[in-house]
Amino acid sequence: MLTAEAAFVAFITERRGTYPSQPSCFRPELIPRSLFLPSVPGNPEKEAAVSHATVCPPDNFSPESVNDTAKETCLNWFFKIASIRELIPRFYVEAAILKCNKFLSKTGISECLPRLTSMIRGIGDPLVAVYARAYLCRVGMEVAPQLKESLNKNFFDFLLTFKQIHGDTVQNQLVVQCVEIPLYLTLYSPAIDWILQCIAYHAPEVLLTEMMERCRKLGNNALLLNSVMSAFRAEFIAARSMDFIGMIKECDESGFPKHLLFRSLGLNLALADPPENDRLQILNEAWKVITKLKNPQDYINCAEVWVEYTCRHFTNREINTVLADVIKHMTPDRAFEDAYPQVNNLFCQICKNLMCIFLDEEKFLPFLDMFQKESVRVEVCKCIMESFIKHQQESTKDPVILNALLHICKTMHDSVNALTLEDEKRMLAALINGFIKMVSFGRDFEQQLSFYVEARSMFCNLEPVLVQLIHSVNQLAMETRKVMKGNHSRKTAAFVRACVAFCFITIPSLSSIFTRLNLYLHSGQVALANQCLSQADAFFKAAVSLVPEVPKMISVDGKMRPSDAFLLEFLCNFFSTLLVVPDHPEQGVLFLVRGLLNVIQDYTWEDNSDDKVRIYTNVLHLLSAMTQEAYIYHVDKVDSNDTLYGGDSKFLTEINKLCETVIAQILDHLKTLGKEEVCSYSRLCSDYNTLLRCMLKLPT
Repeated sequence: MLTAEAAFVAFITERRGTYPSQPSCFRPELIPRSLFLPSVPGNPEKEAAVSHATVCPPDNFSPESVNDTAKETCLNWFFKIASIRELIPRFYVEAAILKCNKFLSKTGISECLPRLTSMIRGIGDPLVAVYARAYLCRVGMEVAPQLKESLNKNFFDFLLTFKQIHGDTVQNQLVVQCVEIPLYLTLYSPAIDWILQCIAYHAPEVLLTEMMERCRKLGNNALLLNSVMSAFRAEFIAARSMDFIGMIKECDESGFPKHLLFRSLGLNLALADPPENDRLQILNEAWKVITKLKNPQDYINCAEVWVEYTCRHFTNREINTVLADVIKHMTPDRAFEDAYPQVNNLFCQICKNLMCIFLDEEKFLPFLDMFQKESVRVEVCKCIMESFIKHQQESTKDPVILNALLHICKTMHDSVNALTLEDEKRMLAALINGFIKMVSFGRDFEQQLSFYVEARSMFCNLEPVLVQLIHSVNQLAMETRKVMKGNHSRKTAAFVRACVAFCFITIPSLSSIFTRLNLYLHSGQVALANQCLSQADAFFKAAVSLVPEVPKMISVDGKMRPSDAFLLEFLCNFFSTLLVVPDHPEQGVLFLVRGLLNVIQDYTWEDNSDDKVRIYTNVLHLLSAMTQEAYIYHVDKVDSNDTLYGGDSKFLTEINKLCETVIAQILDHLKTLGKEEVCSYSRLCSDYNTLLRCMLKLPT
C-alpha cells in the first residue's frame, strides 16, 4: 500500500515546522490512474481493442451507463481503502478518490462527505485535523461545490476543538519541539483561510454574520479573527470595522500578534470603504498599535497597508504625520535598508492616491533620502514624476515643489551612464521634459529663463531634454514678442538676445546632426522674428557650415537609411526662410545663398541621384521669387531685400548670374543621364521647362 504510506508520511507531526508545505506534497496523482478511470461501455470493437488501456469516461456520464465490471473494480478499491488500519491514510486516500463515487450512485458523494467529516473527529492532533478538514473542503469544492453543508460542518467542528490548541497536551509538545506559540499558531492560518474561503464563496451575509458571532464567543480567538478577515468579502469587513477593532482589542497579545490583525483589517479597508463617520476613529485605533511596534519589519509591514487607507480618506496633514512616523521608526540603525520593497510600495501608494507634490518638504525629502540604493531610488523618483505629470493639471512655480522635483529629476539624470539602455534614457528624458513643460512663472520671463539655464546645467547628459529646453526658450522669446506686439523696448530686446544666445551655445552640444540643423533653422527664424538680425545670420551661417558634415547614412529607428531625403527636406525649408532674410551690409549681395550653393556644389551626392538637381530646382524657385517687386511673404518689422534694394538693376543682375550658374549645373546633369534613365530624364526635363518659363520672365 504505497499510497497509504505516502499519505501517512505526509501528515506526521514530529516536525511541526514542515507545515503547511509537507501536507501539500500529497496529491491525488499518487493514486493509481486505473482507480480513477474504470472502463465505461462504448463501441464494442473499440472496447476490445483497448481492453488493456484506460478509457476516459465522458463528463456527463451517469451510474447507469457504467458496466458491472467497472463498478466492481471501483467497489474493490473502496473496500481496500476501508481495510487500511491507520485513520489518517485511510481518510486521505478515500478523500482523494471521492469523485469515483459517481461510478456507483448519484448520491454517493453527498453521502460520503458527512461521513468523512465525522472521521476527522478521530484525529487527536488539532494541527493535523485542521489540514485534513482543509483538504476535504478542497475536494468537496472540486467535486460537489453545491454541497455547502459539509463545509459549514467542518468549520463548526473545528470551533468545537479550538480550545485544544491551548490545552496542556499541545503546549507540552511545543515545549519538547522548541516551537513558540505565535509561530505555532501561524501554521494554522493556511488551512483555516482555505476553509473560510470555501464557506465565504457566494455565501449570504447572514452566514458570514453567524461565523463572526461564533468566533467572538471563543476565547483567544485572534487566529480565527485573522482568517475571517482574510477570507470574507472586503465590503463585509469594512462595514463592521469598529466591531472588528473591538474584537482585536480583546485578543491576547501573547498568542497571535495584534499588528497582524490590524494588517489584515487594513488590507480589507484598502479594497472597500468603511462608514464615513468611523474613518478617523479607525485610523487612530490602528495607528496607536502600529506606532508602538519596536520591530522595524513588523512596523513597515503594517504601515504600508494603512498608508493607502490614509491617502484615500484624509488630507495632507495626516499623510505628513504618517511619513514622519515612518521616518522615526525606519531611520535608526538604517532599518530601511532591510525593507526597501515595503518602503517603496508605501511611497508608491502615496504617489498613486495623492498628488505627492503638495507634501511638506520637511517630511518629503527626508523620506526620499531613505532610499540609499541607487536602483531603488531611481524607481521611486520615476514613480513620483509619473504621478506629478498625471495629476498636475496646471503649471506651477511653487519654489518648494520646484526644488523637490529638481532634486528628483537630478537623481534620475545622474543615474545615466554608458551602460544605460536607450529605452531607459528615453523614459527618463520624457519624465524630465514633462516636468519642464509644467513650470511657468507667468509674465516673469527672466525667472523662467533662469530656470531653463539651471535645468540645462543639471540635465546636460540627456539630449532630448536639451532639445526641449531649446524649444522652450524659443517659445519664451516668441511670447515676449507677443506681449510687446513686436515693438521691443531696450529691456525686452536685451532679454530676447539672451534667449537667442542660450540656444546658440546649447545647439552645438547635441550629437544628432539633423537635430542641430533643424534647431539652427528654427532658432534663426525666432531671432529674425524678434529683429535680432545679426544673431539670425549667425544661426544661418552655422547651418550652412554644418551641411558638409551630413553623413551618407543615418540611423532611423535603429536602421541605417540614406540621408539625402532628409537633407533635401531641410534645404527646401531653408530656402523658404532665406527669401525674407535681408542681406548683411558688409557681406555682399545674397551672401547666404551663395554660401549655400557652394556647399551644395562641393557635397558628395549618391551616384545616379537626382537630389542635387531637385535642390537646384528649388534654388531657382527661390531666385525667381527674389526678383519680384514685392515678396509673397514677410516677417513683421523686418525689411527684406525687396525693400532694401527696391528692384535695383545691380541686384537683379546678380540674381541672373546665379540663375545662369544653376541652370548650367542642371543641364550638365541632364546630359549625363543615360538611355536607361528615361523616366528620370522626362521628369527633370518637365521641371526644367516649368522653371525656364519663369526665367524668361525675369528682368534683364
